Amino acid sequence: MRVHFIAIGGSAMHNLAIALHQKGYQITGSDDTIHDPSKSRLEAKGLLPESFGWFPDKINKDLDAIILGMHAKIDNPELIKAQELGLKIYSYPEFLYEQSKHKTRVVIGGSHGKTTITSMILHVLNYHDKEVDYMVGAQLDGFETMVHLTEENDFIVLEGDEYLSSPIDRRPKFHLYKPNIALLSGIAWDHINVFPTFENYIEQFQIFTDSLVNGGIMVYSEEDENVKKVVENSTNSIKRYPYSLPEHFIENGITYLNTVEGDLPLDVFGDHNLQNIAGAKWICQHMGVDEEDFYEAIMSFKGASKRLEKIAENDSTIIFKDFAHSPSKVKATTTAVKDQYRNKKLIACLELHTYSSLNADFLSEYKNTLNKADEAIVFYSPHAVKIKELDEVTEKQIADSFQREDLVIFINPIQFKEYLFKKNLKDSVLLLMSSGNYGGLDFEEVKKMVDS
Repeated sequence: MRVHFIAIGGSAMHNLAIALHQKGYQITGSDDTIHDPSKSRLEAKGLLPESFGWFPDKINKDLDAIILGMHAKIDNPELIKAQELGLKIYSYPEFLYEQSKHKTRVVIGGSHGKTTITSMILHVLNYHDKEVDYMVGAQLDGFETMVHLTEENDFIVLEGDEYLSSPIDRRPKFHLYKPNIALLSGIAWDHINVFPTFENYIEQFQIFTDSLVNGGIMVYSEEDENVKKVVENSTNSIKRYPYSLPEHFIENGITYLNTVEGDLPLDVFGDHNLQNIAGAKWICQHMGVDEEDFYEAIMSFKGASKRLEKIAENDSTIIFKDFAHSPSKVKATTTAVKDQYRNKKLIACLELHTYSSLNADFLSEYKNTLNKADEAIVFYSPHAVKIKELDEVTEKQIADSFQREDLVIFINPIQFKEYLFKKNLKDSVLLLMSSGNYGGLDFEEVKKMVDS
């Protein structure tokens, strides 16, 4: 099968390209720019385009399928050529469904936790040598790619993103998978550029719940009122399995899970991660892993890449880097770190980087999210606001939104860096939360702060 990728350099797209290449498909692709790690990984497989740009000559009737990435625009010359030739054009999730429609599809959804829960499930299955197909949004230890597709595996585990499928398909990705087994971890308003109201955002999860196949299984957090309402009010003929925060305790900086197998030490911490474990356990049990085997495996789970990742540590200082950017994630992460390290000073830094977080109308959602930090710092780049074509955000708007009088705000990356590197981190935890890089912060330099 010959498949061409328009915008092959994306995190998800290049992983799918590699997965199909390993399956024996003939893969070509284009992009206007490709950065590492996508670039070097494509190059290693012989899939890197010879030159960057869009080349309509690459599109011909011999192609069996076009896969269109979100990075492409609707006036992309390769897309226009494919449409003129009447070629079959798939979005990323559409093609994944085509690859898995004869399998048992397990889809993990929710505003937060979906990458971690998917990673937990795959870690447990891998620990017990259970082969499954998968698509996850982070690189995992022990897994070569973020996408794995075969003809023979019975199950596929999919991270169910609610963002749009492609420039020409405005449906949320997770609407297209039609799960046999699903999970919803929580609903907290996000992607306001696509879902302008909270009611509109919730509706996407209602549609997802109703998209489960007849008789399917929905595992859901009963502690999230929005999730509980969506799942329990659905008229879809599905089986419902609620989960909640499991019993646990913290001792000497280690979180222990109370189980029938005894008190189990974990490598992850925080109420959100403990809830993630509870949800992952239900999913694994529905996939044939018993409780005892689940607990044995989960003790060695160290977390998903970029999710509360410990990047440096000495006897008195710990530095974490986390992908958190939405209000619910920021609050959960900040709370988790403070609860785990009660005897240390918590310095929490948040970069406002996404479309939602830089939108003046959305900023109020961040109220009290950094309250658990002993010192709270917010960085944002006016340049990023301009790129996203948003109205300028003022320091006063940020200060008013977070409702914290001692909030430190930076708009200049150099000044932020100077401030950060002058900090005395003795007996402290430094938490850096962002989906960006604070205007060019070198995290290798940050790691060295524990040596000073």
